[in-house]
Amino acid sequence: MTLDTVEHETGAQPRWSVLWLHGLGADGHDFAPIVPELVRREWPALRFVFPHAPVRPVTINGGMRMRAWYDIRDLDLAHRADLEGVAASVAEVEALVAREEARGVPPERQLLAGFSQGGAVTLAAGLVRARPLAGLVALSTYLPMGASQAQAACVPGAPAQPVFMAHGQFDPVVPQRGGEAAAQALRALGFGVEWRTYPMQHAVCAEEIRDLGDWMTARFAAG
Repeated sequence: MTLDTVEHETGAQPRWSVLWLHGLGADGHDFAPIVPELVRREWPALRFVFPHAPVRPVTINGGMRMRAWYDIRDLDLAHRADLEGVAASVAEVEALVAREEARGVPPERQLLAGFSQGGAVTLAAGLVRARPLAGLVALSTYLPMGASQAQAACVPGAPAQPVFMAHGQFDPVVPQRGGEAAAQALRALGFGVEWRTYPMQHAVCAEEIRDLGDWMTARFAAG
């Protein structure tokens, strides 16, 4: 059974899907308001799918139960992610990708996006996609495993997926160097990464949405 989701279609019979993963403690409603700000008139009909992460205890928050894609055990990025939880969430993403294909949208016309914790899962899922998605969007995030683990996980075909990464220069939650390290690791594996920074904290800004829209326009043209 797939995760519960919030969905928004921009037109009849969508030919493309955008799967968007929220951050820690949020839910699928968190990024739904971005749709009217992001979508452009000339784009094909899209289905936006915003899943709710499972509720689980989070160590860094005193074991409090909240929506989370994986447990966060430590503030240090190198040891922050519970990799078993990451793998379980990657499997949930795979189920959503399969559901979209069953609804008539093949992986080649699906974009996978995520913010913060959701972005970490997006990158982890991208590494193991033997059948590439149309692209990966990772905002204010980091690679949840080390570069050597990422190299071991990366399957042939995965680096064909273009990646858009964006980060706040003053991010106190995921320092910019964490995002930069992820972009460098992905490039070393052969991924084409567009990297952008903005004068903000752990957030999303209008300029970022505009730049993401430009990048998505190019993906639709290529597809």
